[in-house]
Amino acid sequence: MTDLDAFRAETRAWLEANCPPEVRGPMRSEADMIWGGRDAVFATPGHKLWLERMGARGWTAPEWPAEYGGGGLSREEAKVLASELRRLKAQPALNSFGVWMLGPALLAFGTEEQKKRFLPEIVRGEIRWCQGYSEPGAGSDLAAIQTRAEDRGDHWIVNGQKIWTSYADKADWIFCLVRTDPDAPKHLGISFVLFDMRTPGVTTRPITLISGKSPFCETFFDDVRVEKENLVGTLNRGWDVAKHLLAHERTMIGAMGEVAGGRPVGQVALDAVGATEDGRLDEPMLRARIAELEVDQAAFRLAMERVGDQVKAKQAHPAIASMLKYYGSELNKRRHELLMASGGADALEWESERSHGGASARDWLRTKANSIEGGTSEIQLNIIAKHLLQLPGA
Repeated sequence: MTDLDAFRAETRAWLEANCPPEVRGPMRSEADMIWGGRDAVFATPGHKLWLERMGARGWTAPEWPAEYGGGGLSREEAKVLASELRRLKAQPALNSFGVWMLGPALLAFGTEEQKKRFLPEIVRGEIRWCQGYSEPGAGSDLAAIQTRAEDRGDHWIVNGQKIWTSYADKADWIFCLVRTDPDAPKHLGISFVLFDMRTPGVTTRPITLISGKSPFCETFFDDVRVEKENLVGTLNRGWDVAKHLLAHERTMIGAMGEVAGGRPVGQVALDAVGATEDGRLDEPMLRARIAELEVDQAAFRLAMERVGDQVKAKQAHPAIASMLKYYGSELNKRRHELLMASGGADALEWESERSHGGASARDWLRTKANSIEGGTSEIQLNIIAKHLLQLPGA
């Protein structure tokens, strides 16, 4: 038995013993998602237990160094863990902007004190983060931000507004781009800072979407005090941190095309349409579309694994995050279009216990934002074209 075989056996045994039954199987609705944080809400006691057990083992961030609370796993061991979680149909133990975006930026640019302070809390799901990037007047030009941080000696005073701040009303802390030198060229003079959302002067206002829900907020800063020890990276060079983080954000959004948290499309269709005598879906055209989607999802999952290896070896193409974001967004939209087609009239239910509050229809509407958030599809195609054609600014 190889070391990797032994690791798989140990991992399988641990997961069988520690994964609660409530988190095995597809998520019923967004309420099943585990976000953690100071005011964490859990769908069941099993969901809380799942976060605690996985966080204590560092497996919510399996490849982060163990000294910062991570799992300390090698790339190959992390793949084994992921495959064993899929085998068990385990729901994610933690959904976290801290794990997906801020953590990688802190590992690359943070001070030793910042890593030791924030990373273990992120791994255990004790702190929930939001992202302060987009502004009303900047549109797709992120570097045109106007939120200003005025130097007051040992701290800054921040004034301005952010928009489309996902879950800002539920977040504990924010990672935020602020302009610290208004006279510098727009890509310079920007700094990357962290601060508590309970700091006096921070307010949020939810933005209700077409789905009837409100994951996005407007966020306002009025004379907010930010300590200088919470600067990440170099003063006025926050754009470097921002770009590093954006690559992880785009890969995360793209991964939605691979991650299927709800019921499989084929099962939804079988329940709605029925099966032939030999057990196949009794609707040939729909069956073909579902088969095509499943093949594309499998190919995308393998592509994600290969890219992960390339990133680890520092051999990834510079446009790869944009490629994954673009294709993953389109794949996720296709999956939800098929779920609506497979569910028929039942999928249009909006308010009922049977439909979990119209989860299918609301999730389908939510996917319309996939090709906008994290940089629009048009922005991603521009980035890809610039790199492939080696145009200026690539």
